[in-house]
Amino acid sequence: MSAALDITGLAGHRPSAGKSDPVARARAIAPIIEAAAPRTEAEKALPPEVLDAMHGAAIFRTLIPRAYNGEEIRPAQFFRLLETVAAADGSTGWMLCQGSGCSFASAYLDPSSARAIWGDPRGVLAWGYGTGDAHVVPGGYRVKGTWGFASGQKHATWIGGHCRIIEADGSIRKDADGTQVERSMLVPRAQVRFHDVWNVVGLRGTNSDTYSFDDLFVPDEFAVRRDLDHERRVDSPLYKFTTTNLYASGFAGVSMGIARGTLDAFIAMAKTKTAASQPKPMRESEVLQSGIAQSEAKLRSAGAWLVEVLEQAWDVAERTGQVGMEERAWIRLATTSAIHRAKEVAEWAYHEAGASAIMIGGPFERRMRDIHASGQQVQGRSSHLEMCGQYILGMNPAGRFF
Repeated sequence: MSAALDITGLAGHRPSAGKSDPVARARAIAPIIEAAAPRTEAEKALPPEVLDAMHGAAIFRTLIPRAYNGEEIRPAQFFRLLETVAAADGSTGWMLCQGSGCSFASAYLDPSSARAIWGDPRGVLAWGYGTGDAHVVPGGYRVKGTWGFASGQKHATWIGGHCRIIEADGSIRKDADGTQVERSMLVPRAQVRFHDVWNVVGLRGTNSDTYSFDDLFVPDEFAVRRDLDHERRVDSPLYKFTTTNLYASGFAGVSMGIARGTLDAFIAMAKTKTAASQPKPMRESEVLQSGIAQSEAKLRSAGAWLVEVLEQAWDVAERTGQVGMEERAWIRLATTSAIHRAKEVAEWAYHEAGASAIMIGGPFERRMRDIHASGQQVQGRSSHLEMCGQYILGMNPAGRFF
């Protein structure tokens, strides 16, 4: 059983109270995000007006417990939120997803530690991929390590590093079943050393740099372990989902949003353009009419199915207190499929746009690079389909990303 959180005295301490739903708030600031997208990419950071708009709309706080001034929105709503933001700019959507996924750890932290990080309404946690070493010392850990892919680290206020635990005798801490124990060590951003290595084809604006902890002391209360019932401090259907479930849903939303932005730009162009060497406007082409219809069907059906799967999992979490293997398998299949369908749609629209698509500064070129970068991330791996097929055939998938 997880420890129940005492929220006495916190009723009403919610900045989102009285506001519209987060998808509507994101839609309202989407023009600001889209207008600044070239600067976001060029500067590898969110411009001040974009960051102010996002914090003003409180969309970094949607997965934080209500007790800490968050919203605890449903995963299906989170997916639609990311889809809306990424349609305006893929890098901005990606950074929002990463920061939101990291904030999921707030449900597993001691309340005082959670408030130290997210008590600031502009508080954002970022972390990356890799494993460092946390050596046990009195009151906490001495931590060394280097990690990659810290998306959104420029606007983050805290940084995390995932670590194995090294006991005082030099042994590696393990659970009773022999599984290596890992905790995420959280420190203020000012204590972290960053490496300027983010030179990539797409999602340049995320500045997903590599970073190091150089023998930092981390108190016990800022070492978090997620996705375990006995570590959870907040009892809510949202936190019965795993961090992976939310990352998969959010990054599927990012890919779907990039594809939506690409397709909408193509439709707008096709309404008025007559392609070179063609006798009639693009909109009168039966080939394009059919392709647009099929692309709409791909995006809308992929999104609708993912929403259906996430809502069914929410109902199970409310009813049973857990999200089981069946729900996780369908989430994995629906999210991976959505990423793949999004890439197909974006590639089709880009190709049919002809030479107009290759112009830097136009509506297609950056989105095409971004959709391919987003599809390379772990959530889009084709190997996930193998695990889902194993589950459907009655086998026992052993993959980590379920």
